[in-house]
Amino acid sequence: MSAIEVYLAAMTESTPPHPVLEEYYQVADDRQSFVGELFDGAARYYNHIGRMLDLGSGPWYRRQALQRAGLRRGMRLLDVATGTGLVARGAVEILGDPRGVIGVDPSGGMLREARTALMGPLVRGRGEALPFRDDTFDMLSMGFALRHVPDLEIAFCEYRRVLKPGGRVLLLEVSRPPSRVSRWLIQTHFQHVLPLLTRLSTRSEPAQLLMKYYWDTIDRCVSPETILDVLRRNGFVDVDRRVFFGCLSEYVARKPGR
Repeated sequence: MSAIEVYLAAMTESTPPHPVLEEYYQVADDRQSFVGELFDGAARYYNHIGRMLDLGSGPWYRRQALQRAGLRRGMRLLDVATGTGLVARGAVEILGDPRGVIGVDPSGGMLREARTALMGPLVRGRGEALPFRDDTFDMLSMGFALRHVPDLEIAFCEYRRVLKPGGRVLLLEVSRPPSRVSRWLIQTHFQHVLPLLTRLSTRSEPAQLLMKYYWDTIDRCVSPETILDVLRRNGFVDVDRRVFFGCLSEYVARKPGR
């Protein structure tokens, strides 16, 4: 599939990651402003919440996921929706060069937090309109933020555009568990336990709301099969999904070579 064909397909198809969540915003056009304000407000507490969420295992898991996807020294990686730079930090450890990782995120608050731990370039921007030239990066990563883009078709078209021929994409996500018991446990954790711990430790309303919003986007997200299909439809090959602990999904795909 040519670049023009991929672009036209992305323009004619539309696949939001989840429907409008009216308890948070009323129409699809309000999604980005709501998400932006939410992450800006919770930015200073984000790493603290993350440690409560993954019990300290996050850095190890992110490094392993990047290595499984093929990241190695000498590559150049774009980390989309870098947030506070958690995935980017793992990539820097693998590459051994902070200049080899560029982080991009729409939230100024999250980028300010990322700057405290990253020496490499950080750019304010959105995944659906990346401010980079075609065929620039060896790998593109996105850590637990796919649910926040407006349209998977447009985002994946952009990801393919900025990757070099043969470049790989790695999308980390929390998927809704298949069993009722697992789903109930994770829902209780996100909507009750984590907000309570966050309220006690931060007193931040945006941070508490973020955890509740997280679960609703996970619960209402399109199926993994849909994500895989949209990747293929936008010109990616070798598309696959690896699942860990029943809910951690690693979507991997490759841009065809010349």
